[in-house]
Amino acid sequence: MTAIKHALQRDIFTPNDERLLSIVNVCKAGKKKKNCFLCATVTTERPVQVKVVKVKKSDKGDFYKRQTAWELRELAVVDAKDANKENPEFDLHFEKVYRWVASSTAEKNSFISCIWKLNQRYLRKKIDFVSVSSQLLEELPKAEESVPSGENQSVAGGDEETLDDYQELNAREEQDIEIMMEGCEYAISNAEAFAEKLSSELQVLDGANIQSIMASEKQVNILMQLLDEALNEVDTIEGKLSSYEEMLQSVKEQMDQISQSNHLIQLSNTNNVRLLDEIEFLVNHMDLSKGHIKALQDGDLSSSKGIEACTDAAEALLQCMNVALRPGHDKLHAVKQQQHLFNDLREQFARRLTNHLNNVFVHQGHDQSATLAQHSVELSLPKHNPLHRDLLRYAKLMEWLKNTQCEKYEGLTGNYVDYIARLYEREIKDFFEVAKIKMTGTTKEGKKFATLPRKESAVKQETESLHGSSGMLTGSTSSLNKLPIQGGGSRRSQSSSLLDMGNMSASDLDVADRTKFDKIFEQVLSELEPLCLAEQDFISKFFKLQQQPSMPGSTAADGEEVDGAVPSRHVGGERPQFTTSEKEMVRLMMNKIFHCIEVELNNLIALGDKIDSFNSLYMLVKMSHHVWTAENVDPASYLSTTLGNVLVTVKRNFDKCISNQIKQMEEVKISKKSKVGILPFVTGIEQFAELAETIFRNAERRGDLDKAYVKLIRAVYFNVEKVANESQKTPRDVVMMENFHHIFSTLSRLKISCLETERKEAKYKYTDHLQSYVIYSLGQPLEKLNHFFEGVEARVAQGVREEEVSYQLAFNKQELRKVIKEYPGKEVKKGLDNLYKKVDKHLCEEENLLQVVWHSMQDEFIRQYKHFVGLIGRCYPGSGITMDFTIQDILEYFSSIAQSH
Repeated sequence: MTAIKHALQRDIFTPNDERLLSIVNVCKAGKKKKNCFLCATVTTERPVQVKVVKVKKSDKGDFYKRQTAWELRELAVVDAKDANKENPEFDLHFEKVYRWVASSTAEKNSFISCIWKLNQRYLRKKIDFVSVSSQLLEELPKAEESVPSGENQSVAGGDEETLDDYQELNAREEQDIEIMMEGCEYAISNAEAFAEKLSSELQVLDGANIQSIMASEKQVNILMQLLDEALNEVDTIEGKLSSYEEMLQSVKEQMDQISQSNHLIQLSNTNNVRLLDEIEFLVNHMDLSKGHIKALQDGDLSSSKGIEACTDAAEALLQCMNVALRPGHDKLHAVKQQQHLFNDLREQFARRLTNHLNNVFVHQGHDQSATLAQHSVELSLPKHNPLHRDLLRYAKLMEWLKNTQCEKYEGLTGNYVDYIARLYEREIKDFFEVAKIKMTGTTKEGKKFATLPRKESAVKQETESLHGSSGMLTGSTSSLNKLPIQGGGSRRSQSSSLLDMGNMSASDLDVADRTKFDKIFEQVLSELEPLCLAEQDFISKFFKLQQQPSMPGSTAADGEEVDGAVPSRHVGGERPQFTTSEKEMVRLMMNKIFHCIEVELNNLIALGDKIDSFNSLYMLVKMSHHVWTAENVDPASYLSTTLGNVLVTVKRNFDKCISNQIKQMEEVKISKKSKVGILPFVTGIEQFAELAETIFRNAERRGDLDKAYVKLIRAVYFNVEKVANESQKTPRDVVMMENFHHIFSTLSRLKISCLETERKEAKYKYTDHLQSYVIYSLGQPLEKLNHFFEGVEARVAQGVREEEVSYQLAFNKQELRKVIKEYPGKEVKKGLDNLYKKVDKHLCEEENLLQVVWHSMQDEFIRQYKHFVGLIGRCYPGSGITMDFTIQDILEYFSSIAQSH
């Protein structure tokens, strides 16, 4: 190893002005063992640079080459793997981790020790030595630690003994030596003379030092004498200070007494100021004026001025009661008396206010009931604006009551709900009774009942004939049948159907009845909507409940914008519980007040559905529009929720109406003795679509109608085919052709986008069955000639050439002339005339398809004629055989037959 070290120093490091201090033979861990050397080096020039160099033997010869070098300051961690056991593996952490396996543990330890000492001497950098034995990291001597770095530290490694004798000079020592050598030019040439001179100068300096020490003894004695004199002066000054202190002691005692007196005076003043502040606080915050006390005890709660005075007094009382007392105030007798007075005033005024408002509720309810008679025969609801306007004057007092007397506030809220709910129940029921009478007061001819002004009891008694004793629809139609109608007949009470629409002309449809029903139903919803919104706005403002965003365009009783509402569900007759949030309180109050609206709306819807099931179309559109409007304002409002619930019922009735139409189609029976023609439900679907398109124009629920269209048209297609299959009098193709032509014409005219596929299907079925009927009816008008040429085509199919067919015994020219002779033009025309009469009997007049069918038959006949002529030309060339009539004759036959009929 020593030889390798010297070789590396000579060949690699000396040319680069570097000294090799330590070396270790290593190979990379986990790979093929390619040995190399890790060398610890320092530069010979300042500043000194310490490096770790990887040296590898060249592949081309026996010399070594420098492969990689790392600065020692880049080294972060030295990991020896195991400090207790001999392990040749170790890691060096530079920019990445390098894992090595040394040839021996001793070499590894020597290299790590050299790295540690180089770091201590030149870098003083924090390098982590992991799993390294403490013996390797030996501490430097303390004497050396006190010397600055680079002066007196030793380096370990291969040249440790050589480096121990060498100590670097610092800058000052170098400068002194240079000056000294400049003064002795012979210092380099004659070192002994230079050393002798230095020795003699050193002796001179030692003598000077001794003389200086001897001369300073006298000065020390003089200094000691001066210190003794200073001590004597200090003793004198201390005596004088003691006498002064005794004189000032009496003055201090007098000043202490004066200071204590001043402190007591200041403390007394502070207490007086604080007491005055407390008294002023109590007087300012807990004193209620006589005017306020009088207003609370005897204030007029009927007039506007009295209400304003009571409101100011109540707010002042609330401020006095809510004042934040300071610690100890509640123990004062005057404060207790004042609090007792406030409590008495609060209880007394709350009782007076509650009684007065309860009386207002009762009187206003009676006054409002007096106006019911004039509305009993009009389809309008009484307005509650005056009641709301009068009560809103007490809104601030209600807020005061809510903050001070929660129990009385809840009781008053419950009383209001009870009174107003009964009032609304009477008004709404009477309103719906009038609506029901107006709906059922018109017969199919449009004659109205005599609706003279009647009292409330008379209105109820008459409308009970529609609903039974409970005022609810019983589900039967007997009560409707008992209604008086024009001409003494029975009123139509069953559901309308596509069959009914198909069997009546346009003038017989109940257009007037349906239009009137639509207007009445719209008026009912238009009356209910502002009523609910106004009441909910009033409740929110009067009872000071949480306000919601306002609805633009809607006004309450006092002219302000109506606030939105919270969702509500019907809770029957239960009294509202006010332990929940304010939003829930509004919901419960609205539910209790208008609990009958949803029931009455469902009854009205059921009545309209019984009068005419197609009324469900009008109701679906109107109800959807009102629900959409309400949801745009507030999707969780009471009105939106209630109308949404009713909309579910209307949609259910609409679906039931569609299902009934389909069921009635399936139950259609046709007469076996008469021709079918256009089926009634085919005509009905046309009129239904016209009606629906009129009703659903620009409607929000167009999707529901489109789904219904598809269901109905599929049912129509199925049942048309079913009837066609069952028909005995009329051919199947005629039934299919006529009805699908009618459907195609209807869908093309109405241009319903969702039925475009069905329209194309109807056209295909109509065309297909038209062609089928023409072929079936026309059959083989020249039967024998047709059989003859079928035989000719069979021979050709068997392989006989067309020009050789005439040599066949059964198909020679003579046989062809015999067959052609049997079909003169006169006989052909006669046969076509009989065919026209037959087709005329099959087709109905309503659809007017006779000429279309006849023209198709003409085209088919000409096609067959051309086919025969072509076969004659190919199979009997040059024979001169021709038909007895030409294409022009055929056209003339068909035209003259059509004109004659």
